[in-house]
Amino acid sequence: MSTQRYHLYAIGNALVDTEAEVDESFLAQTGITKGVMTLADHDEQQQLLRALNKHTTTQKHASGGSAANTAIAASYFGARTFYSCRVANDATGRFYVQDLQAAGVATNMAENRPDGTSGTCVVMVTPDAERTMYTHLAISANVSADDLNEDAIRNSDYIYIEGYLVSSDSARAAACRLRDLGQQHGAKVALTLSDPAMVQFFRDGLKEMIGDGLEVLFCNEEEAKQFTETDTIEAALAALKAYAKQVIITRGANGAIAWDGNTLHEYEGVPVKAVDTTGAGDLFAGAFLYALSTGHDFAAAGPFACHAAAQVVTDFGPRIAPERYAELLNQHLRS
Repeated sequence: MSTQRYHLYAIGNALVDTEAEVDESFLAQTGITKGVMTLADHDEQQQLLRALNKHTTTQKHASGGSAANTAIAASYFGARTFYSCRVANDATGRFYVQDLQAAGVATNMAENRPDGTSGTCVVMVTPDAERTMYTHLAISANVSADDLNEDAIRNSDYIYIEGYLVSSDSARAAACRLRDLGQQHGAKVALTLSDPAMVQFFRDGLKEMIGDGLEVLFCNEEEAKQFTETDTIEAALAALKAYAKQVIITRGANGAIAWDGNTLHEYEGVPVKAVDTTGAGDLFAGAFLYALSTGHDFAAAGPFACHAAAQVVTDFGPRIAPERYAELLNQHLRS
């Protein structure tokens, strides 16, 4: 039995991202809703890729998925992380696992991957830096409680669950099982609402995943208002306290606010020229949870996470250069 201790155990949809720059007219022509994640079947996504190939030849590929990005970020900062997911034994799945392992993230998919097709996501970035996602979950929609590693859960300080799992019955059940196991073994359980579309279409399912309450809830301002059916961030925060002991609401360029259970923290945004907001919330969560899991408080975790998220939006893709993680640590968490 492993005695490895983990700072963070995460679960999510495993997706290999294809990222491309597009203009507003491309989204209008394809009829895709800007700024959210849309689920598609294989043929729909292939049709989009064909249109994209005619529109632009500049495309980047990387392992993605919200919780994976968060686990990878925490790992680069120095946390020990484990990621549960499901990929197939195909070229896409092998690429995905190799990318995770290169970032130092342990996973249940290191060996014995099932036959099938791995999940993919087309990420389209418009000139205003907004990202729009078109996702074919494929085998990742089948992630289930069978993909959990209870030994790793037992030895984890924080559990992190992505709200995107709500769209699949088996994935939602896995998230609930992970929440229960984490709480049973004394871990602090965190969840992110993930996307306004998830809140709009699967609000009851997200409540099921939250259960009787969490330690930490992450969301952005739009998700917070939509989930709580309120009109202001103050009212949303007050309502969210019924779902989690600690609540963090990101506000894009305007920073974030957070309730640590006793005190309200307001974090200023970091002025940068944004070119791609893909992964900003994921990196924010990874930095915040890294800080908490290594003994820092909310007063230190928030500014550190804001600076990390500000870095990722200045370039394309959901991650920053490896050397930047150490620089951020030295600038904001180490005296």
